Amino acid sequence: MITLLSMKNRLIAPDTSRPGVYKMLDEDGNILYIGKAHNLKKRVSSYLRPTGLAPKTAALMARVVSIEVITTHTENEALILESNLIKHHRPRYNILLRDDKSYPYIYLSTNTKFPRLSFHRGAKSRGTNSGRYFGPYPSAGAVRDTLRIMQKLFPIRQCEDRFFRNRSRPCLQYQIERCSAPCTKQISAEEYRKDVEYAILFLEGKSGEVINSLVTQMEIDSEKLKYESAAKLRDQIVQLRRVQEKQYISGERGDLDVVALALKSGETSIQLFNFRHGQNLGSRSYFPRNSEGRSEAEILYAFLSQHYLAHNPPSEILTSHQPSQQELLQSVLGDNSGHKVVISHQLRGDRARWMRMAQENATLVLSSRISHTATAVARVELLQDKLKLEQLPQRMECFDISHTMGEATVASCVVFEDGVPLKSEYRRFNIRDITGGDDYAAMRQALERRYTKVVKGEGKLPDLLVVDGGPGQCRQAQVVLEELQIDGVSILGVAKGVDRRDGQERLFLDGGAAQTLAPDSPELLLIQQIRDESHRFAINAHRARRAKRVRSSLLEEVRGVGAKLRQRLLNHFGGLQELRRAGVEDISTVKGINSELAQRIYDTFHEL
Repeated sequence: MITLLSMKNRLIAPDTSRPGVYKMLDEDGNILYIGKAHNLKKRVSSYLRPTGLAPKTAALMARVVSIEVITTHTENEALILESNLIKHHRPRYNILLRDDKSYPYIYLSTNTKFPRLSFHRGAKSRGTNSGRYFGPYPSAGAVRDTLRIMQKLFPIRQCEDRFFRNRSRPCLQYQIERCSAPCTKQISAEEYRKDVEYAILFLEGKSGEVINSLVTQMEIDSEKLKYESAAKLRDQIVQLRRVQEKQYISGERGDLDVVALALKSGETSIQLFNFRHGQNLGSRSYFPRNSEGRSEAEILYAFLSQHYLAHNPPSEILTSHQPSQQELLQSVLGDNSGHKVVISHQLRGDRARWMRMAQENATLVLSSRISHTATAVARVELLQDKLKLEQLPQRMECFDISHTMGEATVASCVVFEDGVPLKSEYRRFNIRDITGGDDYAAMRQALERRYTKVVKGEGKLPDLLVVDGGPGQCRQAQVVLEELQIDGVSILGVAKGVDRRDGQERLFLDGGAAQTLAPDSPELLLIQQIRDESHRFAINAHRARRAKRVRSSLLEEVRGVGAKLRQRLLNHFGGLQELRRAGVEDISTVKGINSELAQRIYDTFHEL
């Protein structure tokens, strides 16, 4: 490494024409900018001329007091080193992407008798008994959507192994026809293995082969007069064809990505669509930092180099604009991935149509971000950083319980997307058939009712599930998600501090140890806002339910008291208030009421 600073505190160019990387530092030694060059002397000299610099470059150079250079053997090596250094140091003047950490996959445990489909993120296991991985998918939501489709097409289990081993009867998934219940031998190993083979073909993009095989089996079953089995196969074929229409792109069977860029008001949005085996796996939005004043070519170069050196690229990448140093990018990405990579931007036919769709999405997302969610999204990003979440919690749902001495228990569910309330998706649950004051049972019932509907296809799963409470409430959420076979959702418990004052909250993420955030930090204020909103919604719902119960005749809730007997009681005592004051003996004097029913009526009025 060479540091460039003359005796008169004047920057000079390095005396080398080799390729390499240069780092610009301020007076405190902080790295302001990292770049790479084919010729270090020429590239660094271009920054040192007295005039002609762009405004942003001039502002950078006004703060630079030294430049360090690292030589490499080739420009390819320089590009890889530049990307790694930018990712590690994150200089304020470089175009930066948020750290994706890792992409999610679908995992199939093929090394077991009854393989399991599940959400997977992180390092892959190696070896012959490691199972199969499908993906990568652009987001956890895309994985969950695919797993939901898989449950409808091929009812393969998605439950944890310990849950599977300890079943004595089929669970809810079997009842709603989302699992074939191999845990209780409702399906033979041979039939289950056939579903697994079909699932593998589907995930490999070979749904046509699956359909042909199912059609053949349906005809065989029809000839053998197995009409129920044939009808089931017919429905499966229809569902597969519908999925094909939605997810597959005509004329494509390979892997490619579509990368579209939109610029507005100094902000940048990049929309990435992933296609694998001709199947659309979904899309993801990126918002590079420090892109103001940069050209489309520069921004795309920064995105492609940083993103695809961290994640394996497909064989072809379609871009909305030509990136800088396209040939160099193709060479480096190809060498790094071990297969040829082609970057194309002059598109026709269907590919041009896909690009238009991606650019429209990028423009819409950017406009929304600029108009009303910039501050809110920033808070969500800070929350991801502080809690070290694997993915940006774009959708958060928070649950709270409200009651008065166990009476009229109500649970609330509030939804935040991109850091702002989504009131159209708020829900409340009137809790029944639990012991009064049992908040754990109330929380569990609310979660079961909420996410059973989601499993059936009604609504969306959150990226982050927030519960008002500590480890006990978190455990209720973990149990419910495990029973419903839901993966990829982080759980955050929010417990009051020692003095129950705002700013002292203890946070429990996924059953881990308690952690705290700075009292006035934007990310903690976001958590407090979500919790307080769920609390407000729960209290209002509880008050409304309690008021309704008080206003209505409690006699309507008494088992064994019909409309005629109710009227007879009110006539006998002259109204509800007098009936409330009556004892068991007085009530039992009314025609048609025995001592047991009289006791039940008395208890109804005096349990409040």
